[in-house]
Amino acid sequence: MNFTSERPAVTELRLSAFKSHRGASFALGPLTLLAGASGTGKSSVLEALTALGRLAGGETLSEVFDGSGNGSGSGNGTGSVRGGAAACVPQGAQPDAEGRRGFRIGCTVTGPVGPVRLDVAVQAEPELRIVGERLTGGGETLLTTALRDPERRTVQAAWHTAGLVPVTRAPLPDDLLATALLPLRVAGRTEGQRLVLAAVEQLVLALRGVFPVEPRPETMRAPVDAGDGMLRRGCENLSAVLARTEGECRTRHAALVRAMREVCSPPVDGLTVLRSRAAGADSGAELRSVIAAVDRGPLGLVPVDRLGDGELRFLAIALVLLTGPGVLAVDTSAELLPAAQVLTVLSDGFDLGMDRRQTRELLALAGMAAGRGHIRLLGAVHDASVAEGLGGVSVIDFVRPRRPEQAGAEAEAEGAAVGDPGTEPRKEPGTGTGPEAGEGAGERVPARSAPTMR
Repeated sequence: MNFTSERPAVTELRLSAFKSHRGASFALGPLTLLAGASGTGKSSVLEALTALGRLAGGETLSEVFDGSGNGSGSGNGTGSVRGGAAACVPQGAQPDAEGRRGFRIGCTVTGPVGPVRLDVAVQAEPELRIVGERLTGGGETLLTTALRDPERRTVQAAWHTAGLVPVTRAPLPDDLLATALLPLRVAGRTEGQRLVLAAVEQLVLALRGVFPVEPRPETMRAPVDAGDGMLRRGCENLSAVLARTEGECRTRHAALVRAMREVCSPPVDGLTVLRSRAAGADSGAELRSVIAAVDRGPLGLVPVDRLGDGELRFLAIALVLLTGPGVLAVDTSAELLPAAQVLTVLSDGFDLGMDRRQTRELLALAGMAAGRGHIRLLGAVHDASVAEGLGGVSVIDFVRPRRPEQAGAEAEAEGAAVGDPGTEPRKEPGTGTGPEAGEGAGERVPARSAPTMR
């Protein structure tokens, strides 16, 4: 096995058949921006990667695709995708003879094992289930699954062994990612089994480091419990996290103050927190709640409930970029030190409510964090020019959707190809035949999801 010392990171996302995307492939660098008007498919890219991250963390399909679209990734049953599983089926896709429709997504994670590919085929109708999965790495097909008996809630899995028995077969649940279950089924006695375990560890480690951040200023203005020190996706507990970073990491806190000073109305002398009692508590109760405040020097302390939405969004995203797994509510591996892990921060509406100067300052912070190798950023913006002159930022331009009559005709022509993600031939480890699940990345992409790299 040709191992390197790279930290595992997601370097490609494939939307073979997902929402408005067909055969789409996106190369992801340390700093990648998706640029384009509303409705061009940017959010779908972020939703797909968020879903893969949660599946790699052991959540079920129903938890990930329940349709609420505000998932936190903490296993609380809120979904990652707006509209749920049915909305993931490519637009215009027709059901097969048995009424089945579905979608296909996948990714590549680069790391010590080299490139490791995962492709997943999901049936959305009539029942939500994984009907096909393929894991490849180290020059081998390491895992395939296929739905053999629709009456059973299992898939038939086959994984690489390379021992006296070249392939091991067993049924696995059809609502969980089989790749994430392999460490419980593979002993690691043979070279082939060790390759499987190393590839799975690399892929799961990178995907569990995916952290979607969607700051909601309206929830960030109230005092919060001082002990709530792990920043969540909506950043509603921002004040508690700032109280923690102010006391635990002076260097990063000072960098956050410098960033605020660059983009906020002067003066900005510092960031701190004010203590208060919980709502309804009597006058003798302990000061358990905190609210962040900007130190305006001679003007005094200004609590964050008085800041504008843009300033609060800037503060929240900057805090994410300057911290790490020890401060963010992300389910990273407990077996590895934070220094050996990479967080992939996803930001839909990265420039929402902010001016050009604020957005560029955030990109500069992201570049600094990416240069240390601990943070990667995938953000969606409306204006690609915000990255002009900033080194190290890759921009993928999204074009406007086609007219409805064009899109409908194209969908009708291509719908059968993705109507049933579980019926294409499956190559089991060692057989050397059949296409890979999710095959099609790199084909012509319809204009509604055609990205161009800068």
